[in-house]
Amino acid sequence: MFQLLWILLIGFVLGVLAKLILRGPQAIPWWLTMLLGAAGAWLGNAVAGWIGVRHTSGIDWIRHLLQLGFAVALIAFVSPAWAKSHPSR
Repeated sequence: MFQLLWILLIGFVLGVLAKLILRGPQAIPWWLTMLLGAAGAWLGNAVAGWIGVRHTSGIDWIRHLLQLGFAVALIAFVSPAWAKSHPSR
């Protein structure tokens, strides 16, 4: 249970950072921001493991940059589609 809460917290932080990096407004709800951030973290971990940088002797900067990069890409891709399918009232 604690691991799920940790994943959602990290997903929310990554999602918010990704929204801050992107230009303009991203009209997606907070829960979608959190889920896309968590998906970015998962994809970043997978790629980091694949290229052999998931666990290093210090801070895993490459892994964290990959996580953030995937979160940015996911939010940049999903946000316009969400805005198109859910026009503001």
